[in-house]
Amino acid sequence: MSGPSPVQIREANAHLVAVHRRAAELEARLGAAERTVREQAESLIRKDEQLRGALRELGRAKDREIADLQEKLFSSEGTVQRLLTVIQEKDALIMQLKHRSELLHKICQRRPLLDSLLAYMAEGEQLGPLARSGPPSASSSPLPDGAPETDGPTCPLSNSQAFSLSEDDLDDKDLDQTMFGTTV
Repeated sequence: MSGPSPVQIREANAHLVAVHRRAAELEARLGAAERTVREQAESLIRKDEQLRGALRELGRAKDREIADLQEKLFSSEGTVQRLLTVIQEKDALIMQLKHRSELLHKICQRRPLLDSLLAYMAEGEQLGPLARSGPPSASSSPLPDGAPETDGPTCPLSNSQAFSLSEDDLDDKDLDQTMFGTTV
């Protein structure tokens, strides 16, 4: 048994050196790759933490905005209810004023009739009571059957100005004491 020849030993040594060099080169590349992977992992962890923090802050901001909007909505609903109540009150007031306006319009349409009625009442009051010569007969009475006969005003009014519609009547001080009524 003979040992390897010097040429074989040299070739084997050269091969071992090349393998050793290749292994060192691969280890260096592996170390660089591990450092790169480790740096990338650390960077990804930092970015992940930053993104999680930003996401939490975004969630809190969203919750605050939702709470603010809910508060504004609640306030707006209260305002709407108050305004609806005011509208209903105003509508009721409008209906009352409309009815009063219609009544006033009807009264104004009948003013000439009221003026003439008051003039006739004043003229009748100035005439005074009728003188009777005897007991009245049923056939000569101008009153309808069953109507009571009276000797004086049947409807005395203490304030004639309440019925006067002309300004001439308002200036007449004698009318303050006059009592209007009908005479039979």
